[in-house]
Amino acid sequence: IWVNTSVQAGVKSRTVGRWVVLLWPLLLIKCVPLDCQDEQSCPSISQEKLLDRVIQHAELIYRVSEDSCTLFEEMFVPFPLRLQSNQAGYACITKALPIPSSRSEIQQISDQYLLHSVLMLVRSWIEPLVYLQTTLERYDNAPDLLLNKTKWLSEKLLSLEQGVLVLITKMLNEGMVSTSYSDPSLVQYDMQLDMLESIMRDYTLFNCFKKDAHKMEAFLKLLKCRQTNNCA
Repeated sequence: IWVNTSVQAGVKSRTVGRWVVLLWPLLLIKCVPLDCQDEQSCPSISQEKLLDRVIQHAELIYRVSEDSCTLFEEMFVPFPLRLQSNQAGYACITKALPIPSSRSEIQQISDQYLLHSVLMLVRSWIEPLVYLQTTLERYDNAPDLLLNKTKWLSEKLLSLEQGVLVLITKMLNEGMVSTSYSDPSLVQYDMQLDMLESIMRDYTLFNCFKKDAHKMEAFLKLLKCRQTNNCA
């Protein structure tokens, strides 16, 4: 039974991998640049249009993070260990952040806290994604597709940060929040791990980023539906 399940999973992974390769150029074409370094650099973009662009960025970041996680998994993670990623001893780096997780909590928080929660998540992942780019280059057979996706995620996350900062200014009438962010307690890497431990640590990072990218998208879409009074 285990062998049959493994074969089925392998076929599914290869199928997903082929679709990832085919769709990757389309994702690059579809992504509309935010073009916002600050509020003065995008005065012609309405608040509604800017929010739509930010949501689009968040959607694509989540989709690419999902594809990247799947690609990393099928390339490097032994099948018996794939279901143990949450038990590998590496908690998600954003676990300690004061961000709501239950549906009832999320529905109750203010628009201000929604935006600031997205900003906290974005900034918490800037350094880890740079780390992932570095560590993937040490893998003997890391495909260029995975390296390019990780680099793309890192760049688009910075773009998303700028878009969220401008939204905070436009929607909440707050001054521009400083873009500097550093919390050494969130990111601590042991560079002396053996290969399997390193793989599982990186796998955990990919999985955790995928989950947090989904949160960013969900928070922004909730904000959008509140703005348009169209929450189902």
